[in-house]
Amino acid sequence: MYILSLVGHEGEGAYAVTNDDGQKALYLFQQEDDATRYAGLLEAEESTVLTVVEIDDMLAVETCKKHKYKYVIITPDDIVIPPKDYDNIQDDSVA
Repeated sequence: MYILSLVGHEGEGAYAVTNDDGQKALYLFQQEDDATRYAGLLEAEESTVLTVVEIDDMLAVETCKKHKYKYVIITPDDIVIPPKDYDNIQDDSVA
């Protein structure tokens, strides 16, 4: 799996989105190409630098569970569009 890593933000870490209830969810991409495309969309909108990082599937899920993070597995069939207001780029907090 692949995650997006924030570069140049306070407390650098993984890119996450936030739902209406304020819960953060880490995006876990199954395909590197999908992660790269999503990062490109974010970079175009947010003027931020993101790095695609490969991580072990089981380690990613177990780490999320251990720290009580929500996560979303993005499959090649999913269409994901960056949210305008609900990601952790605007507030410099990370997952």
